[in-house]
Amino acid sequence: MTTVVPEWAADAATALPYPLLFATVSGAHLYGFASRDSDLDLRAAHVLPPAEVVGLRTGPDTLEQSGVRDGVELDIVSHDLLKFAKLLNSRNGYVLEQLLSPLVVVTTDVHRELTSLAPGLITSNHAHHYLGFARTQERLYHGTGQLKPALYTLRVLLTGIHLMRTGTLECDLRVLGGRLPYVPDLLAAKREAEHGPLPAQAAAWLAADVPALRAELEDARDETKLPGYADPAAVSALHDLVVRTRLSR
Repeated sequence: MTTVVPEWAADAATALPYPLLFATVSGAHLYGFASRDSDLDLRAAHVLPPAEVVGLRTGPDTLEQSGVRDGVELDIVSHDLLKFAKLLNSRNGYVLEQLLSPLVVVTTDVHRELTSLAPGLITSNHAHHYLGFARTQERLYHGTGQLKPALYTLRVLLTGIHLMRTGTLECDLRVLGGRLPYVPDLLAAKREAEHGPLPAQAAAWLAADVPALRAELEDARDETKLPGYADPAAVSALHDLVVRTRLSR
């Protein structure tokens, strides 16, 4: 289940014009269903200098770059630390996954401190992110007939269930999908084509399993031991980290 990250990924991330706090791999590589022609999605956080935050000329709170390197399409998105912290404290499962991705390209002490604060910011409300994302992806695979959004649908529902049941994050469908016997075949099909069709038999399986998984996630949300709100101590520590990091530049 090893995912190989190109050696040049760190160089691509650190080429951004502001100091980088971390960069990790997200997208299909993180979720365990990258194809031969999948983009490499790098997600990061940078820090703007104080003069570009408090003055008239403010710096970008989001940086986006794309291109091709060694035949691989590369997509980089980085948020300024303040924006990233606000997203992290707003039941946003996407940025939580970026922060806790095991596919680390660039790390710093600030990244490690953010990671240590993450458990106190996970709440039962994160279920809403996964339920909403699953609905969007389900509509997409019904509309396009493609396999990729179907895999996303399964992945986000299973990630949400796992998070509500255990309080820990798992994003890899190769790990999560063991309960669904057809998932290995779908993963193999996805590896061959980024935008391949959803097999006809799989559509029938998903018609039964997706509603069941959605109901399971709703039950897990209602039964979870996770709190409804972030730990005030973690939020306070996150605030202090943003201030300290900004003023140290």
